[in-house]
Amino acid sequence: MNKVTVQEDYLKSLEKSVEDLKTLMEVSAAISSTLDFNELMTVVMEKAKHVMDAEACSILLYNKDTDKLEFEVALSRDESASDILRKKVTLSKGQGIAGHVAESLESLLIEDAQNDTRFFCGADNQTGFVTKSLIAVPLAGRGGLLGVAEILNPRKKKSFDNYDLEMFQALCRQVAVAIENSLLHKDSVERERHRQELEFAATLQRSFLPESPVLRKGKITASAINISAKQVGGDLYDFIEPIEGKTGIFIGDISGKGMSAALYMAKIISDFRYSARHVGSPESVLDLLNADMAKAPRGMFLTAIYMIIDENTGEFKLSSAGHPPFLWLTGKEVRVMDLDAGPPLGIMSVNYSAESLSLKKGDRLILLTDGVFEAKNREGFRLGFDTLVEVVKEHYNEERIIDLISEYVKSFSRGVEMADDITLVEIRFAG
Repeated sequence: MNKVTVQEDYLKSLEKSVEDLKTLMEVSAAISSTLDFNELMTVVMEKAKHVMDAEACSILLYNKDTDKLEFEVALSRDESASDILRKKVTLSKGQGIAGHVAESLESLLIEDAQNDTRFFCGADNQTGFVTKSLIAVPLAGRGGLLGVAEILNPRKKKSFDNYDLEMFQALCRQVAVAIENSLLHKDSVERERHRQELEFAATLQRSFLPESPVLRKGKITASAINISAKQVGGDLYDFIEPIEGKTGIFIGDISGKGMSAALYMAKIISDFRYSARHVGSPESVLDLLNADMAKAPRGMFLTAIYMIIDENTGEFKLSSAGHPPFLWLTGKEVRVMDLDAGPPLGIMSVNYSAESLSLKKGDRLILLTDGVFEAKNREGFRLGFDTLVEVVKEHYNEERIIDLISEYVKSFSRGVEMADDITLVEIRFAG
């Protein structure tokens, strides 16, 4: 029987290959077991550092917003180095070894980093680490560059070799898959959280509007339509009885959209209701709201109209803060009521004025926000205030004219995403 002699070096290389294969399988199992990004990256890079017997390893993720590479994971003997790299070190494409790899999407094996002209010494200077030899591998997914992985300084030899490069590339292919899956999961979780927050904000916002969009008090009937461009919006309206026998009607439009506008809208309505029950004139209510809004976040302001109508005589007093004109439908005509108005609330300290007017039997008022006439069609043309007035004149005798206006705006902008909220309030005086 012939004896087969196997060289010891060959046996060792086989054992190492088996161990490396085992590590790749363990990494694959780790990737399949969790979608937690931070946990996953730490586990995978610890495996890489161990199997390649390296002093340190790191992952720099590509931030598309800043067009920079940012340290996400950095493992070495000094735990503080990771924090330093995360807070103080970023690289542009083409800067340093990692930047060159990010730009070319090709791996690099650097035997002597200190004498390589591409080497960026800033990270070493910040941490006190000395980079001698390193491998940098691009991490790419279906959407392009994800980042760059690096392994630094083999412990038992002078520099990394081609086998190390192949091994690290194999690991990094799995790292790229893990990063992409984790980011997709993170985005999915974030979208779901955002959806839930919007649902909560929308519910909160609706709870601050009147329970019914129609109010009947004495000879006054007020009705409203409120449509948000997004799930939540910045338009608001309210019906209130500040004094017995009188009806207060408020309409406003907060700058901005989405969550911040919705939450601020809730605060404004709360402040409005408190002020309206403690002062008897519309201009004083706007003065108080303006003072409150001076404390608002920078850039937040409100256009508004507040009127108080006598439910039996039709006499009313009105104050406006930078809000669009309202329409007065008499028995003969449609008047555009572009009264003197102060600036929007929250912009400057000012005392608002008011005007006294009187409705006659059958008169109607239409208050609106600018989303009604700012609506655009597919060609990009704006509806415009003058066109809106013409529509109202053509349908002068419609029973629920604000419904007709709303449908007209929807038809005009069909096929185009709503850019602004729409609110309409109609006030009728039976006389």
